Amino acid sequence: MLSLKLPRLFRIDQVPQVFHEQGILFGYRHPQSSATACILSLFQMTNETLNIWTHLLPFWFFVWRFMTALYVTDIQNDSYSWPMLVYMCTSCVYPLASSCAHTFSSMSKNARHICYFLDYGAVNLFSLGSAIAYSAYTFPDALVCSTFHECYVALAVLNTILSTGLSCYSRFVSMPRPQCCSVITKVIGFGFCLTWPFLKTICSFKHLQLFLFPGESSRNEAMLYHQKHMVMTLLASFLYSAHLPERLAPGRFDYIGHSHQLFHVCVILATHLQMEAILLDKTLRREWLLATSRPFSLPQIAAAMLLCIIFSLSNIIYFSAALYRIPEPELHEKET
Repeated sequence: MLSLKLPRLFRIDQVPQVFHEQGILFGYRHPQSSATACILSLFQMTNETLNIWTHLLPFWFFVWRFMTALYVTDIQNDSYSWPMLVYMCTSCVYPLASSCAHTFSSMSKNARHICYFLDYGAVNLFSLGSAIAYSAYTFPDALVCSTFHECYVALAVLNTILSTGLSCYSRFVSMPRPQCCSVITKVIGFGFCLTWPFLKTICSFKHLQLFLFPGESSRNEAMLYHQKHMVMTLLASFLYSAHLPERLAPGRFDYIGHSHQLFHVCVILATHLQMEAILLDKTLRREWLLATSRPFSLPQIAAAMLLCIIFSLSNIIYFSAALYRIPEPELHEKET
């Protein structure tokens, strides 16, 4: 009979510091796991298992929603629907990237960093997809065709590129730096590590303008979804930063119920609510928006996405290559 031996798990004191999670004491995978062992860990209860499945299962749900939207959309002639398709595509990318990052992050120290670099890039790509959809369907009446509206996606592209770069850079804060800039880099890096979840939350509140500029076309069934999305995003940011409840009871929530799992659930629920709100706005405001503003052209959407992808990948490649330029003894000494 064929027997399957699952990988051994470790305590926090048995793995390098780079793998440590605050308040998580048990359930760590081998810090140099093979790709096969990483995949097998999907079917073993570790402190990462639910982190993986809470994004892997929703990925298939979002793929189904995306394929359904493609089936009922005339892609060639319905330019009004293009931003929605871009948004739904990016909403499939980030859960898959996140689940892969959590799956393969135990292969090595450098692999862990690179996995999360890619995760950051996917999350920020999704933020750009959200911005394109908000600009197309959710902007308040008072700001449609305004200068701010015209510059909105360009600002979102800049925000996405900077966010990816700073997110990747923040993982280097604890690594050795030249003496002349060590204080500055640590302040910037740690400050960004602590505040970026809240900054991303605020940046994602494009629909907050609906409350500041209430108009006839914004008072629709989508408002309730927008409000729920705001609440869920705030909760996700709080959980990401607070490390609750495991910080209050270390070792009690190693496998089920720690903050990153709850954060994943809140993020997925927030995305679902956001998607419903955008689809409602797209349908209910179609006539008014087509009469008032111009739909995005294909070159505009393609340029925004390509700029984001090119510069974000450049950041990821640069920081990934930098990992291998840092002497291993210094890294080991710093971790110790």
